[in-house]
Amino acid sequence: MRIPPVVKTLLLLNLAAFVAEQFFPLSYFCGLYYVLSPNFHVFQFVTYMFMHGGFSHIFFNMFALWMFGRIMEQVWGGQRFLVYYLVCGLGAGLVQELGQMMGWISPLANTIGASGAVFGILLAFGMTFPNERLFIIPIPFPIKAKYFVALYAVIEVFEAFSLQDGVAHLAHVGGMLFGLILILWWRKHPRHIHMSGDNFWTTTTYEDVTDHYDRGQKKEGWLARWKRERAERKAAQQREQMHVSDGGRVKDYEYNARRRQDNEEIDRILAKIRQHGYAGLTAEEKQRLFDASKK
Repeated sequence: MRIPPVVKTLLLLNLAAFVAEQFFPLSYFCGLYYVLSPNFHVFQFVTYMFMHGGFSHIFFNMFALWMFGRIMEQVWGGQRFLVYYLVCGLGAGLVQELGQMMGWISPLANTIGASGAVFGILLAFGMTFPNERLFIIPIPFPIKAKYFVALYAVIEVFEAFSLQDGVAHLAHVGGMLFGLILILWWRKHPRHIHMSGDNFWTTTTYEDVTDHYDRGQKKEGWLARWKRERAERKAAQQREQMHVSDGGRVKDYEYNARRRQDNEEIDRILAKIRQHGYAGLTAEEKQRLFDASKK
């Protein structure tokens, strides 16, 4: 699958920084220090996200960024995804600083890694596609994204206050926390626009993409509402008089055959969303679904 531009750029920047770290002590200058440390600089709130301590550290972070980030960028659009990524990374750094201020973390710690931002992306995927089933090694059975994210969050909170293993668990929690706040704010202030654009707000809203998933809410889902309205339109059209075309009348069965063909195509697209997610649609299928939603 094609990697969207923002995720591709972030992957390349992280890889370039990792290679440079092998020759220069970048982590010493670009890692995030405690705010009262003489080594602290404001720019470290951004640069620390591109530093990594070893191959396994960067591999798992970049794998998660590729796996979940590309989907969220296709759903949100590039600029909105980038804002979310940076907010989660900054939030992770702020929570890490708070932990050092409270004495939970050593004030001498030098925090590095994109994990805080990546954990925010993981949360976004779980909230956007809660019922997507994930195969997580070594779990021998698929687990829904919402349960996986919730379990991971609980584990990180527990480890943040019980382990001293050199891993910035509190920063992971911070990335998810700030991601949650931002998503809830976006949902409270939605901006409905065309779903096929690539600009900051020209992307599908959360409700447009995911209301067909069962989120356990009482309101009618997008899929059920769309099918009901489609059935109502079809019934109303069947009660109308025969349509005129090319100077003559088109038979009811011909009109209904065309309508049935269109409906079957929409059903196929919706089935593809359930199987592969919205990101699995082609541009033509996205446009077809959008045009059908306006009728």
